[in-house]
Amino acid sequence: MSLESVIQTQIRLRLSKLRMLFLRFNVGTFWTKDGRPVKIGEQGVSDLIGMVPHTITQEDVGRTIGVFVALETKQLRDSTDKERRQKQGNFLRLVNRSGGLGAIVRSEDDAADVVTKKWKSELVRKFSVDDPR
Repeated sequence: MSLESVIQTQIRLRLSKLRMLFLRFNVGTFWTKDGRPVKIGEQGVSDLIGMVPHTITQEDVGRTIGVFVALETKQLRDSTDKERRQKQGNFLRLVNRSGGLGAIVRSEDDAADVVTKKWKSELVRKFSVDDPR
């Protein structure tokens, strides 16, 4: 099991304790028993996809909606190639511009911060898609 998949498993377990469901989004090519390739997923889409509850204010007081969340998991030292990193960044920016939460996370604590401290300005900086780490 790679370090990134260990991080993803830790994140999913931590978020499940917060009663949040996140699904692993796979991308790649698989081969059928008779040797035919089957491509799945879309390159650039984040590793973990889920929703978090959010209570609306003003005219929808008390109504809870689900907010789309995309978490791109990375090791501390990321070796993702430039083209793939650009596609991942584009997807996360699209999620954020559309009102969702899209972030790069490197630990279960990072993921918990994103989904529990939604939309705070320091979070936007901390989990920026353009994070140089």
